[in-house]
Amino acid sequence: MKEIYLILGSEPALAERALSKLQLQLKDENAEITTLFADEVRDGSIVDALSPSLFSQRRALIIRELQDLAEEFKNEITQYLSAPDPTITLILIHKGGVKGKGLLDQIKKANPEIILCEPLKKESEKEEYAKNLFFDLGRKASPGAISALINATGSDLRELSSAINQLAFDAPAGVIEENVVNKYHQGRIETTGFDVADKVLEGDYPAALISLRNAISTGTDPVMITSAIASALRGLAKVSGTNRAEKSLALAGQLGMAPWQIDKARRQLSGWNSITLKNAVIAIAKCDAQVKGGASDPIYALEQAVSVIAAARSQR
Repeated sequence: MKEIYLILGSEPALAERALSKLQLQLKDENAEITTLFADEVRDGSIVDALSPSLFSQRRALIIRELQDLAEEFKNEITQYLSAPDPTITLILIHKGGVKGKGLLDQIKKANPEIILCEPLKKESEKEEYAKNLFFDLGRKASPGAISALINATGSDLRELSSAINQLAFDAPAGVIEENVVNKYHQGRIETTGFDVADKVLEGDYPAALISLRNAISTGTDPVMITSAIASALRGLAKVSGTNRAEKSLALAGQLGMAPWQIDKARRQLSGWNSITLKNAVIAIAKCDAQVKGGASDPIYALEQAVSVIAAARSQR
């Protein structure tokens, strides 16, 4: 790996993807990784993180939101850039623009590897991004599926990334085709499915049941609703084991979730504990098996699961 990386640009989805790839390389090298948010930096914290470690031969420092770094701490970076340590990898993340431009210019003089993360404007760029993200997740999607997915998620690259992650996890084995995307991500279907999930996780059984029946009456497949609830519960389970003091941006790569998904899961986690969450996961797993062919009445099985999960949330 290079000694210095500069992730530069205003597109957060691209920046997170670039950072995740670098973090994987660092973990393969058993590097000791420190992450700092620029607006939380204190005197000496950068110097300490860029000093040799007693516990690891490899260290890495990630500084996020570099444009927000206070003036009095910038010299800690510039002094290091004059004589970087080959056993340390420094990753700097800057949104671009005029804020912090002076420091940015000095960093560029140190000849870092620059990873540009500007918004994707061309349809072909989004298609290439989607194709590569599916590949990173060990999946392949047809050109028609990728096009349908981009149309379904609009211009928000974070939403596209989230949709790809969901499809990569939930879709049947093999190449993901357009009909699978349409089934999972038609606006109405996705909205109603996740609306049911939100009500269930809130423990609001009457509202969840009404939402569930409305979704089914408008054509939403019970499999899709079950998948939405299961996805929401997976998010709660992942977030439940994290430190609430850690920012969602810092956890995104580790958890495989977008920052906004982590924030939402943290809000929904209120009122759940390890036992009730475990019971909910068991209930939705049983429901998933039933609605996919193991039950004569999948809608009844789904209603029962909604009842059990909402009740579990109410038992906090």
